[in-house]
Amino acid sequence: MPADRRITDLLGIDLPVIQAPMAGSSTPDMAVAVAEAGGLGSLPSAQYSVPQLREAILGIKARTSRPLNVNFFCHANPADDPAAQAAWRARLQPFYEEAGLGDLVPPAGPGRAPFDDAFCAVVEELRPEVVSFHFGLPAPDLLERVRRTGARILSSATTVREALWLESQGVDAVIAMGAEAGGHRGNFLTHDMAGQVGTMALVPQVVDAVCVPVIAAGGIADRRGVAAAFALGASAVQVGTAYLFTREANVNALYRAALEGAAGDDTALTNLFTGRPARGILNRLMREVGPLSALAPAFPTAGGMLAPLRQAAEAKGTADFTNLWAGQAVAVSRIASAADLTRELAAGVPG
Repeated sequence: MPADRRITDLLGIDLPVIQAPMAGSSTPDMAVAVAEAGGLGSLPSAQYSVPQLREAILGIKARTSRPLNVNFFCHANPADDPAAQAAWRARLQPFYEEAGLGDLVPPAGPGRAPFDDAFCAVVEELRPEVVSFHFGLPAPDLLERVRRTGARILSSATTVREALWLESQGVDAVIAMGAEAGGHRGNFLTHDMAGQVGTMALVPQVVDAVCVPVIAAGGIADRRGVAAAFALGASAVQVGTAYLFTREANVNALYRAALEGAAGDDTALTNLFTGRPARGILNRLMREVGPLSALAPAFPTAGGMLAPLRQAAEAKGTADFTNLWAGQAVAVSRIASAADLTRELAAGVPG
């Protein structure tokens, strides 16, 4: 067992390993496998409607009595901005012409739903043991309602300032998310991607700054990364990309091929797919438009214009317009079972 038991005791788990909630790729099967192996399985609400989330949680609870983490986004949906959508459509026009889509203008999709009263009601009804947030925290009244359920509350920080703010709001633990991490950055007090800090530098600074336990995330995919995180003062690790290689992941053939062929320098931070910076494997769209563009509409509306391009490209067998979220440790782990991966990661925890 780890010498630092703060996270295992706090969350009621055996191993200080948290499976990252990855919208679109995480599955109930993955969460159950991780939980049964002794780690903390996670479910991302961003891939579900409210009724779907309720059904998924009930399904997991029917299969395991171990703790579950349910994750929510805390963004504010932007106001309609026809001018921004039109500018984004104009930038994508050459791709539309090439794909034979002509003057098709798809409606802006609803995107991901933020934590609200309806999601909170699910938490109050089903009482998951852990509730985590991305992009900060919800409104104080909603946060207090979650707290009253008895759930342990986690949230991500990409800077020391964000970690201190989260602690001041009463979180039970901070996820220190290094720049190496795949998927959406958890930033909320800064939107400057040029200053994002790597895990090696971020974790010890956050550990020194806050009193709550710190969970290291970003660039951790095997027992060596876990050992390094604990040496830096972390009490647990959160791992995402390595779980994408497991059979429990919802990863299509194009995505899997990209993952299997990627090296650490094949990823970049991009806002093209959703309007918020996220790390993914470089593809044609990122190379030709540039991974970060001021033309991408506000999160989460940027993806609507890309949907027809993605569909057309995938039908031809390419991922030119597909978001391929992955972290910089993408080439490190190839373990096929979520349970085996959880145990392998835990082998790096100092005794």
